[in-house]
Amino acid sequence: MHYRSISDMNDTIVGNLHRLPRDIDLVVGVPRSGVLAATLVSLAANIPMTDLDSFLEGRVYTSGITKRRAALDRKVSDMRKVLVIDDSIAGGNAMRDARARIEAAGIEGDFIYAAVFGLQAQHPETDVVFEVVPHPRMFQWNFMHHKFLAQCCVDIDGVLCLDPTEAENDDGPAYEKFLSEARPLHAPTHRIGWLVTSRLEKYRALTEAWLAKNGILYDQLIMLDLPSKAERQRLGAHGSFKADFYRKSNAILFIESEHAQALKITELSGKPVLCVETHMVSFPDALSLQALGQAARNLPARLRQINSQQGRKGAAKALARALLGARGYETLKSRVKRPA
Repeated sequence: MHYRSISDMNDTIVGNLHRLPRDIDLVVGVPRSGVLAATLVSLAANIPMTDLDSFLEGRVYTSGITKRRAALDRKVSDMRKVLVIDDSIAGGNAMRDARARIEAAGIEGDFIYAAVFGLQAQHPETDVVFEVVPHPRMFQWNFMHHKFLAQCCVDIDGVLCLDPTEAENDDGPAYEKFLSEARPLHAPTHRIGWLVTSRLEKYRALTEAWLAKNGILYDQLIMLDLPSKAERQRLGAHGSFKADFYRKSNAILFIESEHAQALKITELSGKPVLCVETHMVSFPDALSLQALGQAARNLPARLRQINSQQGRKGAAKALARALLGARGYETLKSRVKRPA
């Protein structure tokens, strides 16, 4: 699974601004996800922006005080070079529709059509693709609206709803109240294959009622069959329980709330896990191209925040351990130290 976070999108945009003309007057986002991309381009390059519908109506977003300059306050009719951007392109339908609407409106100008992520380096519907991300792929801004959910195991607490507080997690009346009134977090719009949770089996009815109330569709609800929270903690069964089911299932991805558990599930299941805490995927083969590619994407930004060489080295090691897991990190070290 090729996954890109909002941070990845921003890094890709900033790293590809040099490929765009320097005299762009306006950035237009193709609804809805293209508006996110347009916003990031607009803020990074200090160029006016709007969405496609507003553009066709002759409206541009107003600029904030801190970034104001004369070029930001012009009318659409004064903006001749226009960048039309979407977050991604696959079949090209959205971009073809955007082109057709602009042409039908009779708006004159020099238009550049771009996508942040594409299946290939070149698409007939675009002039620029910033980064190639092949199928299967999933993005942070649509991972709960993706057809792949039918092939995923999904955690509940910390993913579909907020985690209970320490006071709420009493394995008693407070916890029952939490289960009934839990605040929704990420709302899926596709049917989920398997909900796999460390909630105890005795809370199935309350969990099913909350899922029905929030319109969450799923095929199976897998819960931990232990008598109490104390027994679950004694056995430390959270990650191993999820990993065991995931390993035996036909699921292609596990969506987990916590980073440490995501790493454990990956290690025990031998399958990839998406963590919503970090919006990174952990891979069973820490030295695979996907795993190393993700590590390379995230490492530079973290290192830039550390001034000293020793600090950067320590951060790199800590990040490598976090990304690769203990076993993967030791394997990498042994390969690096191995004599030629």
